[in-house]
Amino acid sequence: MSRITRTDADPILARAVEYHNFVYTSGVVPKNPEADIDAQTADVLAQIDDLLETHGTDKTRLLQAQIWLRDMADRGAMNAVWSAWLPEGLAPARACVEARLADPRWRVEIMITACR
Repeated sequence: MSRITRTDADPILARAVEYHNFVYTSGVVPKNPEADIDAQTADVLAQIDDLLETHGTDKTRLLQAQIWLRDMADRGAMNAVWSAWLPEGLAPARACVEARLADPRWRVEIMITACR
């Protein structure tokens, strides 16, 4: 039977799950909900970097991203931070939608699938 590795699991979710060399993150949210969209996006992406590193991979191995924004008006600013973080020519398949997030102060939530 193949091994499933769960990172920081609690009764509701794991921050990441690895199976057959694929890494699936939960929705990653900013640590500082009072920050602007630039800072929140940078924080979320730094957390994703840490999760990927924990599982022996990095952002050069992204397959898919799902992004939820509190307000689609933040899309341009979020994309600027996202594009600066993303390695050139290695963009994943991606969706970006406006949604009501669990904490109304959060401006962004990002979920990633990557491989090792």
